[in-house]
Amino acid sequence: SLLYPYGPQQGDETNPKHDDGTSEAIALSVPFTFYGKTYQTAFVNNNGVISFDEPVRQYTPDPFPLADGHPFVAPYWADVDNVLGGDIFYRQTTDPALLGDISRDITQYFPKNPFTATWALVATWHHVAYYGSTSEKGNTFQAVLTTDSKIFYIIFNYWDIQWTTGAASDGDAETGLGGTPAHGGFNSGDDTNFYNIPGSQTDAIINITTTSNVKVPGRWVFRVDSFQVTGLDHPQLNKDNDCWL
Repeated sequence: SLLYPYGPQQGDETNPKHDDGTSEAIALSVPFTFYGKTYQTAFVNNNGVISFDEPVRQYTPDPFPLADGHPFVAPYWADVDNVLGGDIFYRQTTDPALLGDISRDITQYFPKNPFTATWALVATWHHVAYYGSTSEKGNTFQAVLTTDSKIFYIIFNYWDIQWTTGAASDGDAETGLGGTPAHGGFNSGDDTNFYNIPGSQTDAIINITTTSNVKVPGRWVFRVDSFQVTGLDHPQLNKDNDCWL
């Protein structure tokens, strides 16, 4: 599977069943550097967002950069309703087997920076439903924050994406499509550094399981301690990190 192991059997915590809900504040055992700032608290928000310092309950996505300055990571920001279906899991881990897999993957994608992970936060949205759904559709995707204490990366894994939009975002209750579709990317909070994954807030975002910046369909990987994202929006960076869509 494209996804790293997850679920209660892996020791994951499970978010409450609550529309627009969030995890408890997660005290990061290893502080995480994101766009030049270091954070010690994170939240795994039901609506497809990992935020720093405070939760994000907004359900209709806005394009980055955001005016409110909140720093967060959006693997798939949309109106999830885990009351209707699905679960959101997360854990911090120093498991050697998992860190070994993450290290091999990132070193393969960024061979100029050999990487040995010492910590990861793994958050997984498992077959989550959308607000107002009258269907059985669910999305499964994952975000991994990881570091060797010097370099900081984020991995997005998209395994099964069946809907883009909740009904309160003008989506169709039966299809989960239309309206204001999901958004993927990064918002630094400084109004300058941000990244929007191509296709965000368009109907094309449903095809994110087939796109990549590391030649692995459904996987996007970014170095995030400094502004070094890879993608069509920043072709000047591709001399170091090949982009593939």
